[in-house]
Amino acid sequence: MEKTTEFVERMKKVQEEAEAALKRIQKEMKQQADKGRKKMEVWKVRDRVILSTKNLVFKEKLAKKLAD
Repeated sequence: MEKTTEFVERMKKVQEEAEAALKRIQKEMKQQADKGRKKMEVWKVRDRVILSTKNLVFKEKLAKKLAD
């Protein structure tokens, strides 16, 4: 029975080491991915923004003034 207990303890230790390694690698990967990211502006309700209709498809034809 002692051999089974030793095996279980060894497997728990291996699992804990693997989890720690995965967390460390995940943190490193996030840091690498975040290097090229820009800070986003925070939009609030009622903020005025300019939108493009370049890639929008409308069922009805837009007025010439809005189409360009």
